[in-house]
Amino acid sequence: MHATVIATKVSSTLLLLPTNLILSCFAGILLRRAYPRLGATLSIVSLLLLGVLSSKAGALLLVAPLEQRVPALSVAGSHGAQAIVILGGGRLANAPEYGAADEPSYWTLARLRYGAKIYRQTGLPILASGGSPEGWSLSEAEMMASSLQEDFSVPVKWLEGASDDTEQNAIFSAKILKRAGVARILLVTDAVHMPRAQILFERTGLEVVAAPTVFFSRDRLTLLSFMPSGEGMRRSEYALHEWLGILWHLARHSSL
Repeated sequence: MHATVIATKVSSTLLLLPTNLILSCFAGILLRRAYPRLGATLSIVSLLLLGVLSSKAGALLLVAPLEQRVPALSVAGSHGAQAIVILGGGRLANAPEYGAADEPSYWTLARLRYGAKIYRQTGLPILASGGSPEGWSLSEAEMMASSLQEDFSVPVKWLEGASDDTEQNAIFSAKILKRAGVARILLVTDAVHMPRAQILFERTGLEVVAAPTVFFSRDRLTLLSFMPSGEGMRRSEYALHEWLGILWHLARHSSL
């Protein structure tokens, strides 16, 4: 794994849920001796936020504003696009039921399934984008192409297997597509991830038609949705990661 990838992951862990709120709760405990009221308030607020954001309903506070920016692709067709780009979303390593091979994670599979649906509607060529930031020999793009062919009988025309993050997904994919004369794409990724991905791909000069999938904000709420759960925390962590990514991008480029 590259040193920059390790540093990024460590920084992200400290800034994201639940680590950030756990650390702020401990900070409140340490402050209580010198500043009793401030310390108690910080600890209580941290625990309350942890409880709220670890529920599916609470996660909507972070998820819904992102997903509302990228409505689902409502009409079948190419929308003037010349290619479909599917972004990788991680892998399950050493899957024993597949002979210890690496397989697409459920995030990636959801994107592949929707990309295959769009391919059947449009016939547009597909670019699979995803590298191997952890240092595995098989890139996500290769793994995605194999799954699309074997599981969905859908071919992949281009592989972008060198990227470590979404920004590199965009930069490296754009180089491949522009050499092929592609200027407008249908971009497939999760609805939560789409706002940041669209910004980064458009920054390369490509025209982007958003084709988001996996809309958490459309999930039906039940009584259990208001209870803390691992799924609720996962959704909140994912959305917070995207918000911080958007803010980081804006901060970097507003100073240029």
